[in-house]
Amino acid sequence: MPLLRDAALTDAFDRGAGHYDRLVALNPGYHSQLRRSAGRLGLADGGAGSRVLDLGCGTGASTAALAAAFPAAEIVGVDASAGMLERARAKHWPARVRFVHATAEELERAEAHGPFDAVLAAYLFRNLTDPDTVLRTVHRLLAPAGRLAVHEYALGGRRADRLMWDAVCRGVILPLGTVTGDRDLYRHLWRSVAAFDTAPAFAARLGRAGFAGVRVLPLPGWQTGLTHTFVCRRADAEADGAAPKTETGSGPGTRAEPETAVVDREAGGTPAPGAG
Repeated sequence: MPLLRDAALTDAFDRGAGHYDRLVALNPGYHSQLRRSAGRLGLADGGAGSRVLDLGCGTGASTAALAAAFPAAEIVGVDASAGMLERARAKHWPARVRFVHATAEELERAEAHGPFDAVLAAYLFRNLTDPDTVLRTVHRLLAPAGRLAVHEYALGGRRADRLMWDAVCRGVILPLGTVTGDRDLYRHLWRSVAAFDTAPAFAARLGRAGFAGVRVLPLPGWQTGLTHTFVCRRADAEADGAAPKTETGSGPGTRAEPETAVVDREAGGTPAPGAG
C-alpha cells in the first residue's frame, strides 16, 4: 500500500478521529512525552505575552501539552482534519486557546497569522508531501529568534532502531488499527516512519530551511532511537552572521558532534499507537 498523502490522509484521520484518543491513552508515556517536547521550547514566565502555534494539533493532545507547559501563552491549534478538530474543540479549553481548520500548506492564508514566538509540530512532517515548503513557511511565521520544536518519529539510523520500530508496528500498532477498523491509517504510520528522514537527516533539513542551533533530543524508554524532539530557532542572517550549526544528541540512534553534543537521558515511556 502506498503512503497516504494530502486529501487521502486527511480522510483517513477524519475516519479514525473517534478512536484516536482511546488508542493513544493506552500509552502511559504518550502525553508526558508531548509535555516534554512542549517544555523544550523554553518560553519564559509561563509564556506570558507569547503566541504559540500548535501545527498539526490533531485532537488536542499537543495543545494540552502546550497549555500545561505555558499557562500564560496564547495558543493557536491548526489541523487539516475536520474530524480531529471536532474532537479537539469538544474539550474544555481556556479562552487563550483557539483552533483553526487549515492544512499546513495553507497557513499563511488561514486564520493563523504570525508572528508566533514558538511553534510545536508533533507527528506532522513525515506526513507532508513537501516538508521543506512548510518549514520555510514556519520560518516566515516565527518572530525573530522564535523557536520551533518538532516532536516526531524519526529513526536514529541504526539497524536496531528499524527492527524495534517494525516489531512495535507488527505487535501493537497494526493489530489495534485492525480492531478499530483503521488499519490503513496505522499501516501508513508504519510506512511513513520507515520512509521519513533519519534524525540526523531531519536536523540537516532544518538547517537548510533557515533554522539555527538545531538540537536533536532523544525521547526516553522504548522510543529512544525512534522518536526525537528537534529544537531550533529562526535564524536571521544579519543577526547570526554565519550559517547555522547543528547540535546532535548523543543518546542511542544519533550521531554526536562532540563540541556541541546535547544529551537527554530522562527515563520513561511504553509502546503504544499514535498515528498523528
